[in-house]
Amino acid sequence: MKNITRAALIAASLAVPSLAFAQGMPMGQDHMQHGNMPMDHSAHMGDGASTKAFEEANSRMHEGMAIPFSGNADVDFARGMIPHHQGAIDMAKIELQYGKDPELRKLAEEIIKAQEGEIAFLKAWLAKNAK
Repeated sequence: MKNITRAALIAASLAVPSLAFAQGMPMGQDHMQHGNMPMDHSAHMGDGASTKAFEEANSRMHEGMAIPFSGNADVDFARGMIPHHQGAIDMAKIELQYGKDPELRKLAEEIIKAQEGEIAFLKAWLAKNAK
């Protein structure tokens, strides 16, 4: 048993420097900066508020698209596209709230208008055709 423990310790001690080298960082500095304070990785993650908003919108969209399929392709398409289009609207609204690029903001406005019209069409179609 002692040999297995010793072998595991040796393997672990050899693996740590290899991981630090593979990441291109000096050993022991992978998540530390000067003064032994943790590094702030938020710059790599973008704006925290917009990221959170996109994650929430994405989650809502995928939950909404998890419909029980009926076997009727038309009905299933309409039911699945409503939350999909709503997800596009939600993401476009996030772009308008946080985005800066004028071309993307214009596209976001166009997406909202188009997708709202398509959602209205799909809901009306379902009201007439899905029994």
